[in-house]
Amino acid sequence: MLQRLFKAYIGSFSDLRREVWLLAFITFINRAGTMVIPFLSLYLTKNRGFSLEEVGWILTFFGLGSVAGSWLGGKLVDRIGHYKTMAFSLLISGVLFIFLQFPTTFWGICAGIFIVMLVADTFRPAVFVAINAYSKPQNRTRSITLIRLAINLGFSAGPAVGGLIIAGAGYGGLFWVDGITCITAGFLLLKLLHPKKAVENPKEILSIPKSMMKDKPYLVFIGAMILFGFVFLQYFSTIPLYYAEVHFLSEFEIGVLLGLNGFLIFLFEMPLIKYLEAKVRSTLFHVITGSILVAISFMLINLTGWVGILLVGMIFLTLGEMIAFPFSNSFALKRAEGGKQGSYMALYSIAFSIGHIFGHNSGMQMINKFGYALTWNVMILLSLIACGLLVYVMFLVKKESESPVLET
Repeated sequence: MLQRLFKAYIGSFSDLRREVWLLAFITFINRAGTMVIPFLSLYLTKNRGFSLEEVGWILTFFGLGSVAGSWLGGKLVDRIGHYKTMAFSLLISGVLFIFLQFPTTFWGICAGIFIVMLVADTFRPAVFVAINAYSKPQNRTRSITLIRLAINLGFSAGPAVGGLIIAGAGYGGLFWVDGITCITAGFLLLKLLHPKKAVENPKEILSIPKSMMKDKPYLVFIGAMILFGFVFLQYFSTIPLYYAEVHFLSEFEIGVLLGLNGFLIFLFEMPLIKYLEAKVRSTLFHVITGSILVAISFMLINLTGWVGILLVGMIFLTLGEMIAFPFSNSFALKRAEGGKQGSYMALYSIAFSIGHIFGHNSGMQMINKFGYALTWNVMILLSLIACGLLVYVMFLVKKESESPVLET
């Protein structure tokens, strides 16, 4: 029985190209060091002494930098290609992460966060386009999942190690680790993954490229992803505060709980995605399922003060994430065919960057004024609205596929 399960698990990774594995390895090295982000709200309140309102505004600049970086990354990908854009992002953001520990004033930290994210998030549309370049069409969703596994495996180790670093060397050590790992990932990219190794998937060349801003299903889909990102990102800003202030967890305990998210994804996401791909369901159906599971995670932690419910809520959140992100990413890449891929994937990245702009700040302000329980109820409502928008996208795509002119 165990042998069959092991073979099935290994089989879920089959047929992925070597270049996709290399891209995943580089992404893992980068993400393993990104341990400042989950502790950012705690760093700003405990180490720098900022209020919740001030932290909310600082995290808004985090989101603004992310939006600007995603937009810039899309432009760079369409002009100079995904390879040069990724190398630029990794090497320069590594240096900037090291310097981010030195600003002490409110506006200095706002400016520092903005600049770091401006450079760091040029990587996001570039890596999406790289996945499309290196993977076979039939393996696109699983290639996306492998990259996500690399991210989450790094994330599972990062917060746990980050908690130990805080205990031993303080928050300053996190910035050094972040910077060094980003620079290391950049050099590995230059050494291992040359752009000539990419095998572009054959696409129909259109005389008039598809206009992203006239792609109504895609724009509605992006609206749904903004709401989903708004809700999901609470787990990396307000939820850690909830763990600390309501359930009195230490930084190390919070790191372990957040790290569980990445560990579960590492174990189960690829087999789950392969299983779901075999089902006769649309990509958007799976995204809706994931959104509902995330809503349930917030509902659960509102039901009881039992500390064990945090673990149950994290499991539901992780299931929702495992399903929603790979299939939403796959849908975006599919819509990008025939258009400018950098611009399409930049808008997909910007959807989650907007979540950073409004999600963190709004979450902080709502908690400060109305408390955690009401804030989590608002997150449940926003998740359901996102599901409604995704159902509408399904209708638009079905209508579009029946058109004699357009084809998805």
